[in-house]
Amino acid sequence: MLDSLEKMLAKGVDNSLLRFGLGKGYLDLGEFARAAEHLQHCVEFDPKYSAAWKLLGKAHQGHGDLPAARHAWQQGLEAALAHGDKQAEKEMTVFLKKLDRQR
Repeated sequence: MLDSLEKMLAKGVDNSLLRFGLGKGYLDLGEFARAAEHLQHCVEFDPKYSAAWKLLGKAHQGHGDLPAARHAWQQGLEAALAHGDKQAEKEMTVFLKKLDRQR
């Protein structure tokens, strides 16, 4: 699946859904830096995409960049609140509380 998405990107197709798919795929493989790169592009295309912010935070966390994870989840929380995305709001609130406890 990632191969076909990468081919689409190479052909010049570039949008939030494509970047989300690539980001999620690389995150699932544990390739956190590549996941973060694609998810960052995704939220640049669509800053209101709360699910992308959530995964971007996970990618940063997996890469060990906790300040970047916090920033992504805070942005995602704002997006979720603005759109009434209750599930994403709950999840990112929990992620932020866990980060606070790690300090």
